[in-house]
Amino acid sequence: MSEKDEGVQYTLEDLLYLMRRLRDPKDGCPWDIKQDFASIVPFTIEETYEVADAIEREDWPHLRDELGDLLFQAVFYSQMAQEKDLFQWPDIVDGVVRKLLRRHPHVFPDGTLESRLAPGETISEEQIKANWERIKQQERELKKLGEEQESTASSGVLADIPNAMPALQRAQKLQKRASLHGFDWPEINPVLDKIHEEIEELRHELAAPVLDQDKLEDELGDVLFCCVNLARFVKADPEAALRRANAKFIRRFSRIESLLQEQGKTLDDASLQEMDLLWDKAKEEGL
Repeated sequence: MSEKDEGVQYTLEDLLYLMRRLRDPKDGCPWDIKQDFASIVPFTIEETYEVADAIEREDWPHLRDELGDLLFQAVFYSQMAQEKDLFQWPDIVDGVVRKLLRRHPHVFPDGTLESRLAPGETISEEQIKANWERIKQQERELKKLGEEQESTASSGVLADIPNAMPALQRAQKLQKRASLHGFDWPEINPVLDKIHEEIEELRHELAAPVLDQDKLEDELGDVLFCCVNLARFVKADPEAALRRANAKFIRRFSRIESLLQEQGKTLDDASLQEMDLLWDKAKEEGL
């Protein structure tokens, strides 16, 4: 097949073959050949965020392309694993299908693709959530049995939440996991009080005669962690909320630039007071 075969649609098997060719030690791509698991990770993270960005912008043609790029990352890891006799692509597919069958007994009651609930049988969202948490806990316990428990911290209920996960997302998962074991505020007001408390502690550090950068970062981190807790209580995704704030900042700041250009000025020509006034104008315009 070639790109000129417009009537032919490439398949997953073609992508796997392409990846093998790229990694071929004799006539593959030099860049692809020299990569390893660790060197590809930053690209995987970048592609994941590009998928999220396309969805946020509702750019569906771009989303199709970004999902292809993300799929290619999985194929890349699979090829490197196969070269080291660790696992192959079919093992990845088999593993995820088995996991999803196990985690969705409300859809596949017998744990097979063919099984279905009996006619008229239903299951509530509460039951689904309870089953999900029970199954996840079972998986964590099984995982622990297969690992060496080096310390209490490495084998606790928070142990399998990845360190490399974006900090806001990881904070959310840590809090959610702890809440499943009763470690949580009963309502939202104490969460708000805690945010104020942490801000006051941050103010105290900022007022110190000599600033201690480590303590400042600790207190700032506590403020951010509490804000994530607030997001969880109001059922908001803190990562998405911050992306929205970023987008809003870009819109308003860009408007400041355009308004200054209309006056024959640049950002460097304007005072902070001028920019503040234009910022308020951008807000009034609904940006």
